Amino acid sequence: MLSDEELLRYSRQILMPRFDIAGQEKLKAAHVLVIGAGGLGCPVALYLGAAGVGHLTLVDDDQIELANLQRQIAFEQSWLGDSKAERLAERVRAINPEITVNAENRRVDGDDLRQLVSESTLVLDCTDNFNTRFALNRASVSSKVPLVSGAAIRGEGQLSVYDPRQSESPCYHCLYPEQGNEDLTCSEAGVIAPLVGMIGSAQAMEAVKVISEVGKPLVGRLLILDAWQMEWREMKLAKDPECPVCAS
Repeated sequence: MLSDEELLRYSRQILMPRFDIAGQEKLKAAHVLVIGAGGLGCPVALYLGAAGVGHLTLVDDDQIELANLQRQIAFEQSWLGDSKAERLAERVRAINPEITVNAENRRVDGDDLRQLVSESTLVLDCTDNFNTRFALNRASVSSKVPLVSGAAIRGEGQLSVYDPRQSESPCYHCLYPEQGNEDLTCSEAGVIAPLVGMIGSAQAMEAVKVISEVGKPLVGRLLILDAWQMEWREMKLAKDPECPVCAS
């Protein structure tokens, strides 16, 4: 049940007939795992926390650096050297003290990652390296927990939703082979600041749709953004019948 304060706090969402109190209660009951507290993770956590996701777990083993401040909008210059996960959690709590926000200032993989994913309603990939993306995808598939994946580099962004609860949904491995992908990061190729906000906000929107069961999530679809031309393209994604991760 929503309290009187929550009914007021989330009134602009509850006013929408398709969303209503039922959608808000689903957000409140959800436990969302965010892997990465950088350029994508900042808008994702801020919007999901403000929207009323009842429990957020933010995972990142990195510390805030001066070069982060150009795009990682939750952080302040006085926080240089501090934990990204802990400072982002602090910022979300300041916006919405009604929710639970946990910070995990560590790198997670293997059984540890699978455990975190299995305890979640939904997981968001806000990282910038392929090894973590593939590990997170495997954990998502094995735990049957939906995965919202976003990526941003230079002036280009990508966004999709992989939902292993749906038999026809592809997984991340269906789109990208695990071998042959170079680990190109923002520190090597650069990224324009507002792009990560656009993709991160879109990830948050997809998460709200999946949790509330309102709207049509990007399952089986990949959105590609060219920010310099402000052009979105959509590609249909099919499940790979021979995918070593999700085909079985």
